[in-house]
Amino acid sequence: MRSAPRPCWPSRIRARPDPLTTPESHAVEGETPVRRIGILGGGQLGRMMGLAGLPLGFEFRFLDPSADACAGVTGETVQAGFDDEAAARDLARSVDVATFDFENVPDSTAQALEGFCPMYPPPLALGSCQDRLVEKELLSGLGIGVAGYHPVSSRTDLLEGLDWLGYPAVLKTRRMGYDGKGQMVLRDQEDLERAWQKLGESELILEAFVPFECECSLIGARGHDGDTRFWPLTRNVHDNGILALSRPGEFSAALQADAEQKMLRLMERFDYRGVLTIEFFVKDGELVANEIAPRVHNSGHWTIDGSDCSQFENHVRAISGMPLGQTDLVRPSLMFNWIGQMPDRDAAMSVPGLHWHDYGKEPRPGRKIGHATLTADTPEKLMESAQALAEIAGGNFPALLQKFVT
Repeated sequence: MRSAPRPCWPSRIRARPDPLTTPESHAVEGETPVRRIGILGGGQLGRMMGLAGLPLGFEFRFLDPSADACAGVTGETVQAGFDDEAAARDLARSVDVATFDFENVPDSTAQALEGFCPMYPPPLALGSCQDRLVEKELLSGLGIGVAGYHPVSSRTDLLEGLDWLGYPAVLKTRRMGYDGKGQMVLRDQEDLERAWQKLGESELILEAFVPFECECSLIGARGHDGDTRFWPLTRNVHDNGILALSRPGEFSAALQADAEQKMLRLMERFDYRGVLTIEFFVKDGELVANEIAPRVHNSGHWTIDGSDCSQFENHVRAISGMPLGQTDLVRPSLMFNWIGQMPDRDAAMSVPGLHWHDYGKEPRPGRKIGHATLTADTPEKLMESAQALAEIAGGNFPALLQKFVT
């Protein structure tokens, strides 16, 4: 087992004092004091925003099509579709500021809501992340490296793209793809035919396959005054396209600084407010941007237990006008994602340093229903606990965990 490299502590740009104050005292000059926060989406991300914001004195109201949205334990839920502009306007009239917990909210709904209350992050950022082609053009235009890509609206476009990019390549839907959905790897003509049959009815993008060493993500927050904080780059391991494990503090100071500068360009482009995530591939020691998420992110769940201030609390702080909290990694941490089913809770709780998070969602295959974060005093103790938890969890976890061990 190897010892993890010394964690890279994230920088703080224009850092400010972090007093414990009430929401009213942190209303931005010229803005309405924030007490009620509306959230489009009532899933686990909304739930954890609510759990972070309730101790700060905020009230929450969610809009979600599900009658049993798991965020409902932290506030009132309005049951309506995300394309219901009338329901979105009613939500906006009843809150002081609005946000969202996933990026596939229709642009028209976001704009309808923005007409009645402030919405952060801004709808322009939301719209730019909903279309993979627009997203790639945005990143490229800001000088942020991405894999080669080619828009595909026809079979002819696909063949032209393959002539340029070659095999292997990845064919993706431009919209509504997440957790590995809406994409297929093309390694030969047979894969091409299968992918075109499955995805050919959609607007697509073909991307060069990146033979990466690992995947990572940077999560940052930007406040109303431009104060910007970053958590450590987090290494991510996926299982069948869905995040399985996340561990922060594995990368060099130089790579951390490079990721931060890339994110700053995006934040300044949108005059951003809230939490933002960029997913990267690491190839030959360099960062290649893969996707943007204009929201709190699954790979940042460890921040609840391993950081001074979680991504969820800092998002609430940012959109409400409060000062941002510290984003230091305070102890070695590693997150396990529970997909479809959870291991025996009591057995897992016997593992030293375990923090258990149950989202209250009905288990089903492929569904994110909870997570656990391990913390420890040293990287060695962290990996000892991680190996014990992987054995309890079973499945692919023992093998996946080996990606953190050489």
